[in-house]
Amino acid sequence: MSGVDVSWLRMERPANPMAITGVMTFRKRLDLERVRRTLREQFLAFGRFKQRPVEEAGLHYWETDPKFDLERHLHRVALPGAGGKRELQELVSDLASTPLDPAHPMWQFYVIERYRGSGSALVSRIHHCYADGIALMRVLLALTGGEANPPARKAHAGGATGWLPWLEPLSGASVKLLQWTSAFWQGYFELLLRPGKALELAQSGAGFFVEAAKLLAMSPEPATRLRGEPGLSKRAAWTEGIALAQVKAVAKKLSCSVNDVLLACAAGALRAYLVAHRDPVEGLEIRVVVPVNLRASDGDDDPLGNQFGLVFLELPLGMENPLERLYAVHQRMLALRHSPQPMLLLGLLNFAGIAPRAVHEQLLQTLGAHATAVMTNVPGPQRRLRFAGVDIDEQIFWVPQSGNIGMGASLLSYAGHVQFGLITDAGMVPDPARIVERFPMEFSKLKQAASGRKDRS
Repeated sequence: MSGVDVSWLRMERPANPMAITGVMTFRKRLDLERVRRTLREQFLAFGRFKQRPVEEAGLHYWETDPKFDLERHLHRVALPGAGGKRELQELVSDLASTPLDPAHPMWQFYVIERYRGSGSALVSRIHHCYADGIALMRVLLALTGGEANPPARKAHAGGATGWLPWLEPLSGASVKLLQWTSAFWQGYFELLLRPGKALELAQSGAGFFVEAAKLLAMSPEPATRLRGEPGLSKRAAWTEGIALAQVKAVAKKLSCSVNDVLLACAAGALRAYLVAHRDPVEGLEIRVVVPVNLRASDGDDDPLGNQFGLVFLELPLGMENPLERLYAVHQRMLALRHSPQPMLLLGLLNFAGIAPRAVHEQLLQTLGAHATAVMTNVPGPQRRLRFAGVDIDEQIFWVPQSGNIGMGASLLSYAGHVQFGLITDAGMVPDPARIVERFPMEFSKLKQAASGRKDRS
């Protein structure tokens, strides 16, 4: 196992299972036998999914499960009651709260029957140590009739890859820069043990420790109801789709990117939730951890695995005016465009995966103190896909949270629409539906502001 994959495996906690949870919905019924055949022929074509992570004498490796049985990983569930969206969200919440069995390959699929009457849903849970979002998008293409391992450049051109699309995938030569000297890592972890020195280095501009020192010198997150000590129960909710063409039109009118518009709407929805609870929001800013694709543009030897970095983005929840909030997000995204943070944090995760557990725990604690949520933005396929012979109506997924982070947000475009989803800790935010329902309202505000403007491009 790579150091980064091990790092994600080590992050597993009872309060934060490290599984990527995905939901697909269908207007027609899925045939269980055809689902079984699709998984056997397409999903298991990726040999990793017959393997389990094993640790011996401090070393981690992939081992083929000698007792592998597809039936252990495929389940059929009928929704109770009306079988509507609320019942599906409750089921997804329960599944997201459940850890995967490390004695076998750590993934599960659930075929949900009677969704909205004659339809179906498919819930997938795959441990993060197997793959990141870019790799799982490749798996999705395989399951829906696409290539089993499409090159990253081809997938990017087709609009089916990229976390934060403003960052082009790095070349193989750039990725090799992650292999920095042992002196750097020794120095960085000295900073972890001596955090008081981080601010001094950040102010003095001392060589290649500067960026690491800046990370350690970040102030802790403000105390809000969005943060706390995670418990064992999760809650999931998502919006209906917003037309991507409308989002693009608003972005063009306001001279921002689609990504800026979506992030500003998410910030507005979080602000509205706090205001509804009469919590103080004046001047409030929270950080979200945003994944950034660092895969080589010419393809990878391993189609799975984790090859992404992270950036810390500050969301201006204290700004009431939606346009001011949008342009603040826009400027901060521009500042992060060429940031070395993604490569630095990918390197840190890789090193932490091969370092003693105490070092990994220290890194996890340090990073977790500086963020309120994990937020992914994935431009998915814009053509409608089919799974097991049935059209996919909508899809959304969430990456897990680590440490004391109790909220994960997902912005996903598919088949001409964008959806916003949240998964939260039930003890912190027991009603994420109250947040996601504000997202289209926030978009309407920006749409109205853009309607009276000429193109500024």
